[in-house]
Amino acid sequence: MQVDPIHQFQIHEMVPMMNIGGRDIAFTNSALMMLIIVLLISLLMIGATSRRALVPGRLQSMAEVSYEFVANTVRSSAGTEGMKFFPFVFSLFMFILFANVIGLIPYSFTVTSQIIITVAFALLVFFIVVIYGFWRNGLHFLDLFVPKGVPKVILPGIVVIELLSFLSRPISHSVRLFANMLAGHITLQVFAAFIIMLAGFGVLGWFGAVLPFAMVIALTALELLVAFLQAYVFAILTCIYLNDAIHPGH
Repeated sequence: MQVDPIHQFQIHEMVPMMNIGGRDIAFTNSALMMLIIVLLISLLMIGATSRRALVPGRLQSMAEVSYEFVANTVRSSAGTEGMKFFPFVFSLFMFILFANVIGLIPYSFTVTSQIIITVAFALLVFFIVVIYGFWRNGLHFLDLFVPKGVPKVILPGIVVIELLSFLSRPISHSVRLFANMLAGHITLQVFAAFIIMLAGFGVLGWFGAVLPFAMVIALTALELLVAFLQAYVFAILTCIYLNDAIHPGH
């Protein structure tokens, strides 16, 4: 029995909606999963805190720990001025975290394994940094590309490198999340396919399937860690980029 590890990333139309310029606009499994993620986050943050208690329960503790974790990340990376962006960073972190974790559930869909989703998030961060940077600092935002203390002889080359590095941020920001989730899920699917294939050989095959089964368990635990780390990395990079918009001369 062959198992296609790429099949899990395919987007399927669920409800056709309209046609614009020859393009079908439909409600897909990806859109459904994103809706579920938003609803789950809303239930956690609103439902768990609607009846706040002095001694918090499990859900309230999860909500408070999530809030404090992201708040401390924003303060440490972008300073107290960066807290104005806390709702934005918190929303990104929670959405990516829930998307990564839910994607590990069998027969679910990992929206962060779609490059279009991660690119959209990365471009959103990029344009917020550019727009806010110019709005807050004016042309002084361009000081970001002129490091202090650099000899004038090599300054033009450094400016070009800094500019290219800045323009490439959306690429690295999006590909890092996309590639990690894609590679991890493909690896899990491959080892799961080994279990199915070996089990088809009878009793001896069952013994042979023990190793890939153990690998699936280990990889699932690792993917849970990666799911959190990738959400954290995306959030902290967002904070660092926002800090450049707030303090471009630093």
